[in-house]
Amino acid sequence: MSTLPLIIDLDGTLIHTDMLHESALRTLRDKPVEVLRIPFLLARGKAVLKRRLALHGEFDATSLPYNTALLEWLRQERAQGRKLILCTASDQSIANAISEHLGVFDEVMASDGVVNLAGKNKADALVQRFGQAGYDYAGNSHADLPVWRSARRAVVVNAPPDLARRAANCCEVERSFAAPGAGFTAWRRVLRVHQWLKNLLLFVPLFAAHQFTDPANWMPLLLAFIAFSLCASSVYIANDLLDLESDRQHPRKRNRPFASGQVPAWQGVLCAPLLLIASAAVAWQVGGSFFGWLSGYFLLTCAYSWLLKRLMLVDCVTLALLYTLRIIAGAAALSMPLSFWLLAFSVFLFLSLAFVKRYAELQVQVLHGKKKAHGRGYYTTDAPLIQMLGVCAGYAALVVLALYLNSDAVVTLYRTPEIVWGAVPVMLFWVSWMWMQAHRGHMHDDPLVFAVKDKASLVAGVCFAAVLAVGTAGWPR
Repeated sequence: MSTLPLIIDLDGTLIHTDMLHESALRTLRDKPVEVLRIPFLLARGKAVLKRRLALHGEFDATSLPYNTALLEWLRQERAQGRKLILCTASDQSIANAISEHLGVFDEVMASDGVVNLAGKNKADALVQRFGQAGYDYAGNSHADLPVWRSARRAVVVNAPPDLARRAANCCEVERSFAAPGAGFTAWRRVLRVHQWLKNLLLFVPLFAAHQFTDPANWMPLLLAFIAFSLCASSVYIANDLLDLESDRQHPRKRNRPFASGQVPAWQGVLCAPLLLIASAAVAWQVGGSFFGWLSGYFLLTCAYSWLLKRLMLVDCVTLALLYTLRIIAGAAALSMPLSFWLLAFSVFLFLSLAFVKRYAELQVQVLHGKKKAHGRGYYTTDAPLIQMLGVCAGYAALVVLALYLNSDAVVTLYRTPEIVWGAVPVMLFWVSWMWMQAHRGHMHDDPLVFAVKDKASLVAGVCFAAVLAVGTAGWPR
């Protein structure tokens, strides 16, 4: 066993994230005006910036994405009598909270609002304290190279091969811990490619107006689909970055790439605006009023991410509007008017699905013994009322559908309108089925994603399409 102290870095080493980035994102979420001061604080030094951001709000040390393999090894080393010191460029208040939670460190050294304890500053502080080669050091970045040059041994954590080789040239490498992979699968989850299925709602006006046989209508809708998908991915990234703490307290969402630290937050900060710019460029090619509706969708999603999702009931109404906006935007891409019936049916149906989403989340919180959904305006005791509101909204959509099928518009669109009445029992079954699955705890967090994977929902979809097709073409002779 080594008699020299082992110094452990925090950001990217002990945790799969960077507390400066997290502090900035938390400030952006809670006090966005303060973000404007960051350049001026940075001009006074990183230590000043870190101290100011740390003071803006508390964080939950218990839910951070810790490097479990490294932490387990550290506990073994401490059990054998090795002295462990947390030495980080993060602010002292943050380092103290993490040290207190973990209970494995004998001492904490951190930035104090004056000196940024990173790179050469960290190396100088450690040499002054322990002497040249008087300590071993665990780090993960190029900023740690000066520290390794003054250390006796290196513990290389989450480092690329090039950095590991450079660390070995500085001193003997005692142990290495591999970095978590962030390949195609992780980025597919970052972009939430599976959520792009929602953007197929853009094609609803085309089919509702029975104009899908015109080839000229498809190119604008394909471009609109791409624009909405890129915009949605940009918003999903922003939402995940602003919702890190809530996601980490959720049994499934804590495994998301940003929440788990599999993908660094700074990469998301760079990626989100690039996706948004690409979305705007594609949307501009669609023409008409589509760009305006896409902009409205983006602004509403931003409002949802920053505020509305924390407001009881307002969040569900907003989600319903976001779904409906896709249908409106699809009509705008084709410069096609929308009927009152389609809009009314969409609002009630999507409101029901929004309540399904919240009800499913509350069910998960109940199973984990929690009384309140973190970052939301609901208590777990609200679940029965949410269920009732959602079922009522779903059946209201069916009433709108039934009234539409009794209107004059149906006669002009369908050759055998009486056949189309079969859509009512199909939708009645599906809405009831979705709520039954939510009640039994089988619902995915997103009901539309669940429906695409659910066999009963797929059969209902085929039956619904078949009824409309027969009603349009008439019985085969």
